[in-house]
Amino acid sequence: MKHSRIGPGLRSRTARARIAKKEVAVIRASALLVVASLMLGAGSVSAQQSQLDCILLAMLGLDVDCQPQPAPVIGQEVAVSERLENGDEFTMPLGPLMGQGARLFNAVWTVQEGGGRPGLTGTGGQLSDPDRPLEFPFNMNRVSAPDAGSCGACHNLPRSGGGGDFVTNVFVLGQRFDFATFDVLDDDELDHPTRGAFDESGNPVTLQQIANSRATLGMFGSGFLEMLARQMTDDLQAQRDALAPGESVDLISKGISFGVLARSADGGWDTSGVEGMVPPSLASDGADSPPNLIIRPFHQASAVISLREFTNNAMNHHHGMQAAERFGEGDHDGDGFDNNLSIADITAVTAWQAQLAVPGRVIPRHPVIEEAVANGEQLFLDIGCADCHTPALPLTDNGWVYTEPNPYNPPGNLQVGEYPTFSMDLNDPVLDQPRLSVDNGAVWVPAFTDMKVYDITTGPDDPNCEELNMHFPAGSEAFEGGNCSFITKKLWGVANEPPYFHHGLFTTMRQAIDAHRGDAIDAYNNWAALDDYGRNSVIEFLKTLQVLPEGATALVVDENGNPRNWDSAFD
Repeated sequence: MKHSRIGPGLRSRTARARIAKKEVAVIRASALLVVASLMLGAGSVSAQQSQLDCILLAMLGLDVDCQPQPAPVIGQEVAVSERLENGDEFTMPLGPLMGQGARLFNAVWTVQEGGGRPGLTGTGGQLSDPDRPLEFPFNMNRVSAPDAGSCGACHNLPRSGGGGDFVTNVFVLGQRFDFATFDVLDDDELDHPTRGAFDESGNPVTLQQIANSRATLGMFGSGFLEMLARQMTDDLQAQRDALAPGESVDLISKGISFGVLARSADGGWDTSGVEGMVPPSLASDGADSPPNLIIRPFHQASAVISLREFTNNAMNHHHGMQAAERFGEGDHDGDGFDNNLSIADITAVTAWQAQLAVPGRVIPRHPVIEEAVANGEQLFLDIGCADCHTPALPLTDNGWVYTEPNPYNPPGNLQVGEYPTFSMDLNDPVLDQPRLSVDNGAVWVPAFTDMKVYDITTGPDDPNCEELNMHFPAGSEAFEGGNCSFITKKLWGVANEPPYFHHGLFTTMRQAIDAHRGDAIDAYNNWAALDDYGRNSVIEFLKTLQVLPEGATALVVDENGNPRNWDSAFD
């Protein structure tokens, strides 16, 4: 079939007639709306007017939904009055679906809709002491949680979806306790480890020992990060699967080396030469149980595989809202509400986080600053910062099409094949701006990370290490042995999402750089050897890496939000 392209001044007589008829119909409909208003009278109910208006617009052939809306419930106090039913995510237009996801992310949940978890800990397990449910005055706790009304209460810098100030730090692993009190003199605590004062081994805990205090991270650009992690995992697993007994292979994805994986003659797996991965990605029970080699891009200790897992965890941990896909049907926390969040709800709020705008750069139009930024970019490369903070990684093979569920989701999260697949082009113009673009079949993601895990401390006594290791079972020796390894910080957006380092105890980026040791000692020594102007130039470069002002359309803007050109050392 051929399609002709007729200019506005050359429309056919038939086309002009169709337009004229439509204009007449609109005029008639407007008149009908006025008459209907007069017939209903000034004292009529607005719902009647809306329903009549809707019917008349539908008669014009406009796409409107004229189903009667339910009457409002007087006196109800809920954050989200309408939840999604499973399947809605495939029928709603993308814009409204993202709007619903934003509402769920920013909802301040109440007890009238399932907020709170009287009978569960933040891990989803039963309370240590079921005779003391988490009801008032034990319903909120800053350490063991629930500790926030909404996701947006913590993820708020520079706006919803971003990072958070120190006051929003999360006490990671504190949620395994019922209600943290540190009251070692309470006789009831002795009989109930993890009730409030004693750990799994019966040892009293302090604020520093009960959990790892972590800064709240920003979620901007996170959809691209998850898709990068999926593709890198695909690559590494393909290399693993091609490995025969007695052989070894260099694990490489997107130019990033993860060391060497080997197999013994009997088929066993040797991961001693693998680099940059956490223990759960390297675990093997024998020849028939290969290491999964999964890249885990979320949590600063590289503990979470997907945005969906992150969301399911957080909804129960922080807010006491249970996802049906994890907890199943029914009221599992004893608050009187079944099925707090549907699969569709979790998809909406997960996809909303995935579509958040990518961070960019703010470079003021001042020659002194411009010169320092350009110098700082080159020094960032020269002194070795970019060896780990890789400026950009490529998504290929349509990897910018985000799908739910993630094929590597752990149990307790939606699995591939048990529900239809939701997909969303991360570069869709309907989504938050700005987006990345496809260049020669690839989308380059400028997140400044290599997705690897490093120990950049001086050792176990370094105060930058953590008390607990979340990669091992709670109460085990390895769990209590602490953690000093963290995933390479994604630097995009870093400048306007303070504070810094995994614990959020540094107020400047300079402090965070000065704390680099261990695997980063060479880069640190090179940094320390720079003169003042050199170090200041690196800081000026880092200050350009920002979550852009809302409404920005370009990835590089000036101090007034106007697009600008910039020849970067990273291009």
